[in-house]
Amino acid sequence: MSEKKQQVSRRQFLNYSLTGVGGFMAASMLAPMVRFAIDPVLQATGGGDMHAVVDVSEITTEPQRFDWTIEQVDAWYTSNVTKSAWVYKDENDEIVALSPTCKHLGCAVNWSGNPDYPDQFFCPCHDGRYYKNGLNVPNTPPNAALDLFEFEVKDGTLYLGNVVENTVQEGGA
Repeated sequence: MSEKKQQVSRRQFLNYSLTGVGGFMAASMLAPMVRFAIDPVLQATGGGDMHAVVDVSEITTEPQRFDWTIEQVDAWYTSNVTKSAWVYKDENDEIVALSPTCKHLGCAVNWSGNPDYPDQFFCPCHDGRYYKNGLNVPNTPPNAALDLFEFEVKDGTLYLGNVVENTVQEGGA
């Protein structure tokens, strides 16, 4: 019984070496791309996007502006962002929380900001107007109603969440 030792030729050695190095280089280039693609899926979700804003006892039938601060994470940069809402109780004693962002060009609207149009939201950028319920006044620049905030009341405190589209249909205050 003769044992024959298998020899690796120079050509095979170079072939194996170049294949290994090429595979290593390809893997090192693809790994960051794969990580970038799947990293958002692996991130923890913000389970509670609701933020405490105001005590319910402070809310009146007249719209009031309330501000709160949230922590915003953008890639590796974390910053504090101030958000605002116009909050009031309607004729049915239900809470309404409107976004202060005009639907025309994104300027900030003010309540009764123009003496010519009392009891309306007014956008000073292009004379945009909204009724108290957030519906845009016909023949003014805004083409849609002010957005609403999702909200919930817990232990006498109003919590506001994400902005949703306002679907109010009837006009007037």
